[in-house]
Amino acid sequence: MNRTIFLTGIVFGVLAIILGAFGAHGLEKLIDADAISTFETGVKYQMYHALFLLFLGNTSRLSEKSKKWIYYLIVAGILMFSFSIYLLATNSLTQFDFKTIGFITPIGGLLLISGWCLLGVRAHRQFD
Repeated sequence: MNRTIFLTGIVFGVLAIILGAFGAHGLEKLIDADAISTFETGVKYQMYHALFLLFLGNTSRLSEKSKKWIYYLIVAGILMFSFSIYLLATNSLTQFDFKTIGFITPIGGLLLISGWCLLGVRAHRQFD
C-alpha cells in the first residue's frame, strides 16, 4: 500500500504542476482573472495533498489499515474538491453548466478535512 500511496502522490503532484502551468498560460486569455484565481486554488490544494500523500506513503508510524483509510479520504477529496474547482473555473468554456455539480466541492473539502483529522487521531494514539 505504501508504494501505491507514494505513487499516487507523485501523479497528483505532476498533474498539479501541469494544471498550474495550463492555468497560468493556457487559460489566461480564455477566462477572467477571478476564474483563474479559482483554478489556482484547486491546483494549490491538489499539490498540498500530493505532498501529504508522499508523507503518508513514507511514514512507518501508522498502521497499514489507518494509512489505507486516510489515503481513500484524501484521494476522494482531491478528486471531488480540486477537480470540481477546475470544472467550475472553466465553466464558461463548455456547454455543460458545471454549477449544477458545484455541491461536490464542499463534500470534497470535508473528505480532505476528514483525512487530516483521521491522521491526527491515529497519530495521537500511536504516540501514547
